[in-house]
Amino acid sequence: MNSFDTIRALARQHHPDLDTRLAAHDGPKSPDALRAVPDDRWLAQMTRCVFQAGFVWKVIEAKWDGFEAAFEGFDPNRISFFSDDDIARLVSDERIVRNGQKITATVENARMVADLSAEHGGFGNFMAQWPRDDQAGLLALFKARGSRLSGMTGQYFLRFSGWDAWILSGDVGAALAREGVVDKPPTSKFAISKSAAAIAAWAKEGGCSQSEVSRVLALSVG
Repeated sequence: MNSFDTIRALARQHHPDLDTRLAAHDGPKSPDALRAVPDDRWLAQMTRCVFQAGFVWKVIEAKWDGFEAAFEGFDPNRISFFSDDDIARLVSDERIVRNGQKITATVENARMVADLSAEHGGFGNFMAQWPRDDQAGLLALFKARGSRLSGMTGQYFLRFSGWDAWILSGDVGAALAREGVVDKPPTSKFAISKSAAAIAAWAKEGGCSQSEVSRVLALSVG
């Protein structure tokens, strides 16, 4: 496994404007900034990522005002009590993408957000307290207590919410295989755990975020 400086140099060979590319992305939020995010915004971001999965992102973006209205501002305490009639109403609502399974997932995720918020004094407080070197554990919790947040959807949710997250994209997986961390792009629990440990080590070595390590790994492929 090469040093992070070596990987960064490889990325710079492919992309001489590496620093500009990295600077174009917002860094992870501080723990205090995560705590300050209201519960409804966490649920809104979850829902956006769930609906974008396997779909054209621009369509969801264009309809997002309709989503906000249809889901009544994404108040998790309100949505968690949505009935079957409410779900049926949303399935017929032309302001949103009318996918029944993803609408139901939003209700289930609202319950998770509301429950974790009650348990930890706010969902943002829960997220701020979770160790950044245990992203795999956080994703496992989302899989167990939420809906449709496993795999890449959960990773994108964390990244877009400002939590310090890696994303195991195809290019990141190829870089991890090149570095001998895994034999092939990681999909198994064991391979993901090894990948997470390597990314955490590079972040510590480079004095940077896991998000940045993830991006540099992707750019080092080409």
